Amino acid sequence: MNIPIYDGDPIWNPNATAFGFYNNDIEFQVDCVKVARFVTTRLGYPLMDVELQTGSIFTAFEEAITTYGNELYAYLIRENVLDLTGLPYDQVNLNEIIVQPNFETIIRLSEQYGEEAGVGGNVTWYKGFIPLTKSIQDYDLKKWAKEQDPPITGGIEIKRVFFQEPVPASARFLDPFDGFGFGGVAAAGLLGLGGFGGSMGYLMMPLNYDMQVIQAIEMNTQVRLSNYSFEIHNNVIRIFPIPGPYEVSGVGDDINFGQCGNLWFEYIRRDDRIDSSVICADDKITNVSNMPYQNPVYSLINSVGRQWIFEYTLAICKEILGYVRGKYSTVPIPNAEMTLNQADLLGAATAEKTALLERLRAYFDENSRASLLERKVREQDAVLRELDQVPRVIYIG
Repeated sequence: MNIPIYDGDPIWNPNATAFGFYNNDIEFQVDCVKVARFVTTRLGYPLMDVELQTGSIFTAFEEAITTYGNELYAYLIRENVLDLTGLPYDQVNLNEIIVQPNFETIIRLSEQYGEEAGVGGNVTWYKGFIPLTKSIQDYDLKKWAKEQDPPITGGIEIKRVFFQEPVPASARFLDPFDGFGFGGVAAAGLLGLGGFGGSMGYLMMPLNYDMQVIQAIEMNTQVRLSNYSFEIHNNVIRIFPIPGPYEVSGVGDDINFGQCGNLWFEYIRRDDRIDSSVICADDKITNVSNMPYQNPVYSLINSVGRQWIFEYTLAICKEILGYVRGKYSTVPIPNAEMTLNQADLLGAATAEKTALLERLRAYFDENSRASLLERKVREQDAVLRELDQVPRVIYIG
């Protein structure tokens, strides 16, 4: 057999690494030689032959640095994914910036809830009505949509139904004669609002008071002006109870008992919802796979990180050496055979790599934003408890 043996004289060779990610870094070049000596010494050289070449060790070193970077940036992505999504990925190198927390993604998420509640978002709520007919309970919304000018295509979604055309809560809030829809300012006391009308109370009361008044108006409108409940099946709205005579128009032979007023409703167009759900993402960060983190700069990694890299390189080299020795399970020697330690090397390599990764991830988790804030709170609590033991100063005037 002619198995290459480590010769004890590692020399930097830029062609020895697999990808050349860090070849231009002078400190990487210097440490490649040092790591080769470190690894082979830990594997028994010069007392034992080590069936590795410097190129294998340099490549293992490169892999260890890349693994360290991948773990680091996976942690940073997890920390900053909400703050980075939507940013232009071609104008930033995330290795070189500090990500400031922001609410951009949270706002986009909250807009969807606002659209459903009718208090925000990018979908317009429209108003429409259907003339009711005595004893007719079912009305075709698809037919109604086609009769509009211009016709509504793509479908609609009913959000609220009213017995009469709804008036915005803000308009009623600012109308001193409206009385919040209860028949007078004095009737506002039914809601515990005292004798304040919209035009006077909002100037004197805190903002949360105004919000409660607005909510009360909205609830009043929904309950008192929604004489009909409804359900929708296959583009047909069915209202309850069955409409009866509401308005009488005409005289004599032209009198009309059939018209029961209008059923007002608020709706959105489904096409608007689809349009608001799709954001043009050209040249923007859309998910964890295109966040522009790059391989780390080796010369900027501190001694703590480098020590982990050295140990991980050793584990990789044990794995490589195990595979090499596994090709020849036994080696003939004079009058006998020698069994190689492939299984021991592979087992040790697997265990060490797993332990090193777990240690690194735990280290990152301990320094996450949430962990640091929790630690800061505990420190502040400890300081306050300590200060409580200090006697108070007594002033004698």
